[in-house]
Amino acid sequence: MSAYVIITVDVLDEEAGLAYAAVAQKSILGHGGRYLVAGATPEPVEGTWDSARIVVIEFPDLDRIREWYDSPEYRRAREIREGKVRVSMLFVEGSPPEGFSLPA
Repeated sequence: MSAYVIITVDVLDEEAGLAYAAVAQKSILGHGGRYLVAGATPEPVEGTWDSARIVVIEFPDLDRIREWYDSPEYRRAREIREGKVRVSMLFVEGSPPEGFSLPA
């Protein structure tokens, strides 16, 4: 089942942001990920939103996401962004578990 990485990004240092993006992209593509949304500026319509950019990446499954996140390639990207690019990230499966239903 497809799984997704949803990331909010605030770049504090443009040079570091570009370096992080290049290394991260190579690691993502090398682990079977593909960008669905990359660096878009969100348009909040409800609630509050304090991040400047959003990224959504699709992977074949959660195991592949975890392999990517723990890979030496992405660890290097995290080192590059340290203190220079603020990231919030979550992993989510693409469809509800079997038997899941919304209340009527």
